[in-house]
Amino acid sequence: MSENQEQVLRNLRLTIEYDGTDFSGWQRQSATRTVAGTLEEKIRELLGEIVDIRGAGRTDAGVHAEGQVAHLALRSRIPVQGFLRGLNTILPPDVAVIDVAEVDPAFDARFSARGKVYQYRIWNHFVRSPKHARTSWHVRRPLDLDAMRTAARALCGEHDFRGFRASDCDRRNTVRVIRRFEISRQGAILDIEVEATAFLKNMVRILAGTLADVGRGRLDLDRVLRVLEGGDRTTGGVTAPAWGLTLVRVIY
Repeated sequence: MSENQEQVLRNLRLTIEYDGTDFSGWQRQSATRTVAGTLEEKIRELLGEIVDIRGAGRTDAGVHAEGQVAHLALRSRIPVQGFLRGLNTILPPDVAVIDVAEVDPAFDARFSARGKVYQYRIWNHFVRSPKHARTSWHVRRPLDLDAMRTAARALCGEHDFRGFRASDCDRRNTVRVIRRFEISRQGAILDIEVEATAFLKNMVRILAGTLADVGRGRLDLDRVLRVLEGGDRTTGGVTAPAWGLTLVRVIY
């Protein structure tokens, strides 16, 4: 790329909301429908420009977002509000760009982030809910919220979370800081919200599954602490399904 071409590039930050049910995750893949791939395709349709969109995190297939953040380099001089309106006009119904801003060239959606907030939703009722089926995990058995909250408090702070990650997670550093881990309930809807500096692969789903197993009486606090201290994933709780998870916010 020539020096003149580099000078006209703009760095845009996008905030994106999506229902992940019918996407094979965030990351672009050649043969499947993904959020990043869909955005790149529609930007090319709108502006005739090929872009490489980079997200703050690679949400898995079925995971939703209210506040995913991404950045991209753009040559077009289209005003940001015109870009926002035009792109949303042609995007499919299950994804929308809710904000666009021109930012410093040094901004990187992933590496500039200082934390993330995720929510995991459980539909805790003996009868399933068609209304909430795409965005919550149906747990029929009553849950002990006090026991779950006690376990959540024990997991707060700086710990080595190697016992709460997917078996194929390749991160060498598995120490993370959970700043906030809260559980609320309204009727049959139980929301688990966790804020941390960063997360390991499937960490939030494993944390949610572990708390659900505590609430169902399958695990006790001592067992959870042994997993935390020993790092043995096989002795911990289940991995909650993807469709109950939402990326709420990225912190910068």
